[in-house]
Amino acid sequence: MPDTPPVFRFAPSPNGLLHLGHALSALLNHDMAKAANGRFLLRIEDIDQTRCRPEFEAAIFEDLAWLGLDWERPVRRQSEHLDAYASALHRLDALGLVYPSVMTRGEIKAAVTDAETGGKAWPRDPDGSPLYPGRERELRQSERAALVASGKAYAWRLDMAMALALPGGGPLSWNESGAGPAGETGVITADPAAWGDIILSRSDAPSSYHLSVVVDDALQGITHVVRGRDLYHATAVHRLLQQLLDLPEPLYHHHRLVLGPDGRKLSKSNEDTGIAAFRAADRTPEEILEHVAQECAAGLR
Repeated sequence: MPDTPPVFRFAPSPNGLLHLGHALSALLNHDMAKAANGRFLLRIEDIDQTRCRPEFEAAIFEDLAWLGLDWERPVRRQSEHLDAYASALHRLDALGLVYPSVMTRGEIKAAVTDAETGGKAWPRDPDGSPLYPGRERELRQSERAALVASGKAYAWRLDMAMALALPGGGPLSWNESGAGPAGETGVITADPAAWGDIILSRSDAPSSYHLSVVVDDALQGITHVVRGRDLYHATAVHRLLQQLLDLPEPLYHHHRLVLGPDGRKLSKSNEDTGIAAFRAADRTPEEILEHVAQECAAGLR
């Protein structure tokens, strides 16, 4: 609705301490929301219960408050909304677009090695991982049910070719106000096929990042997705899932990444770049804000 304020969100995972890259993303979302007279939400993406810890969630709140940010309450936690992701998966299943897969990483690697040894190039996704062979795609429904009931670890995957063949499955695009790795901006043509048969959930995890993020954004009314450039290519998958699930399309803004001394994007394992480390070294929020503000200004370009 034209009179609805824009809604921005910062959505960290509590599987480690926040670093300067997170500070950049949080500040951009916060400041862009303020400039647009919009809302700023904090979402805790704790779908991975094996890695997410309460102490890291507490540290997120502490770090962001120390930086002077404020957000709406209550905070949405993915672990409290598993039924929403299950419902979305069920809807895709009802469309005949998902299948159970049981190939292990070792089996996938062996299949790729055999193909490449034989002179066949194996396709890889934008992150460089080999596409899933999809050998279970052709199983009959009774065979799929037996596979799920067998006790083997499995994942539910999207049949990408079938999804793109549906009416409305393509072509897809999104509106980009930031920039991709090669400076792409404006109306961007989405290529979800480049990702192959993505994982939607696993027997040990109720939802994948791709599925939960589009469901969460829709349920929270997110109008502007502002995030790091490392997720630029994943937007193609998100646009496809939004189309298949009849979810609204946000505007996207991908910003530059804060890089470490080695030229790589920061990681939660690099504790020396953590916000908490700067705080422990008696640095002030103003010093961190000044440092990140330069990155913010570049991120807005």
